[in-house]
Parts: sequence; C-alpha cells; structure tokens
Amino acid sequence: MNLSQKILGITFENPTVLASGILGITSSTWKDVAKNGAGAITTKSLWIKEHIGHPNPTIIETEHWMLNAVGVPDAGPEKAQEEIGDFMKKQPVPLIANIIAESIEDYADIAVKIAPLGPNAFEVNISCPNIADEFGRPFACSAPDAAAVTKAVKAVSGDIPIFIKLSPNVENIGEIAKACQAEGADGFTCINTVGPGMAIDLRSRMPILANKVGGMSGPAIKPIAVKCIADVYAATEGQCPIIGTGGVYTGEDALELMLAGASLIGIGSAVSRRGPEVFSKVCEEMQYWCTNEGIDNISDMVGGMHKELSSRT
Repeated sequence: MNLSQKILGITFENPTVLASGILGITSSTWKDVAKNGAGAITTKSLWIKEHIGHPNPTIIETEHWMLNAVGVPDAGPEKAQEEIGDFMKKQPVPLIANIIAESIEDYADIAVKIAPLGPNAFEVNISCPNIADEFGRPFACSAPDAAAVTKAVKAVSGDIPIFIKLSPNVENIGEIAKACQAEGADGFTCINTVGPGMAIDLRSRMPILANKVGGMSGPAIKPIAVKCIADVYAATEGQCPIIGTGGVYTGEDALELMLAGASLIGIGSAVSRRGPEVFSKVCEEMQYWCTNEGIDNISDMVGGMHKELSSRT
C-alpha cells in the first residue's frame, strides 16, 4: 500500500505532517520527529522580530480537548535561520516554514528573510485566535484581508509554494479560501484552533490560563475540521491541496479528513497523548485500514466524499 504523494512538486513519503507549534522549535527536535515517522515538518510560527508570547500557565488539557495560549513566542529570524539552516544540511523530510506577522508588510518581510534557506513551502499563519488582544482580529476573519496577505507573500515567495492557514472561527471559510486562491494561494491548512475558549478553576474562581482564553484543539474539534476541509475543497474545486489539521489521533481520523479533501494530515495535540511515535502509528493504522479495503494508493482517498456524493446525484 503506497502512502507517498507528490504535491506541488514536493514528494511526501507519507501524509503525516508535524503541526506548527508542537515540537517544532529546533533542528534537533525536527530530526527526532522525522525519525518517528513524520512525512514532513512544520516549524513554529516565525516572526520578523522576537516575540515573547504569554506567561504561564499557557496550556490545560483534558481527554477531550486542549486549550493553548502560548501566544506564539519566537526568538526572531536570526534564530530561525540558524535552526532551518542546520536542518536543511541533511534534510530528512520536507520542511514547511510557518510565518506570522502583525501587518501585511511584515508577512512579506519575514518571507523574504526565510526564503533563501530553501524551505519546501510556506505556511502563512493568518488565523491564531489567542493573540487578538495584542494585534486585533486575525487576517483570516476577512476575505479581503486574507487575500491581501496572500498576494503580498506570493509576490516575494518565488518558486516556494504557500499554504494559507485558515480559521474555523468564520461564517464562510470557503469564501475566504476562494479569495486567497484568486491571489495565488497554492494550498491551505485547515484548520487553526477553535475559539478562543476558557476554563475556570472552581476554587479560585479564576480563569486557569494566564491569558484567560486560549485556542482549543484535540479530539473535540475534529468534526469542525472535517466540515471546514470539505467546504474549502468544494469552494476551490479541489484545485488547491489541503493540509488537514484538527483532532487527528488515529489513522481512521486521518482518513476521514482525507475523504473530506485533505491531501496531508497535520498532527499536533495527539503528540501529548500518543507520544512522538504517533506519526508512525497513524501511518500504520492508515495502511492497515486501506489494505483491508483494497486501496492501493493513499491519494485515492483524497476528496472521496465529494466524489461519492457526486456519483449519487
């Protein structure tokens, strides 16, 4: 059973991708994740200058969900250049550089700084829900704003394809995807965390997170991810590959997102429960299911729900 795919000219030995912000801090960590079976690595979000993030506590987790208000910390482009440069010397898997900014101009500037290091793709994070107090409404919440960021990054990215990371916290994610597609988006990451949400300590009667609110991930958001992926796939007529992210813990979870339209599968919160081996475990589970169902190539699963619905009308 073949798990490999070639997407936007990049060969992925399997569909699993380390999601941004999870174990994605240093070159040595990325190499360890690759050894544990990840088909690709996404870096943590990279800023044009150092960004401190939020004070602790920043994470709370239950068996159903995780709230995260880390606040997207980053040491700045010099540190990013050091870590990406080291990883690319003996690159074990494709690397996707996640970039974030507070202005359209800064998105272009950080892309210009990172592009010479040769990442295989950019993931343009326009959708983090827990820094709104600092920078205002995310660009992903407005089709014109999302399109403007896409256009700016595309103008400086050269041959490096760009995935726009979309938010589930919008009325019509398909409309926003179409606006980005019109400005040159090569693909999408669906979705960022849901919310923000809040958890309160019963005894202190205070929010548990220092930031009070955080983005929600984990198993509880998988149905939302599936719906958003399906909407983006339909809106862009399957022309833009999707990195499906949100609530994936098992191989069957991954396959469900692929049927909705994802070509690649981002895995993040599951690392805390299943360990860094989750990537190889998910691949084994996908392979087992597909072999039993007589599916020879994983690419045959991509968009399968849409094809089935079309055949029944």
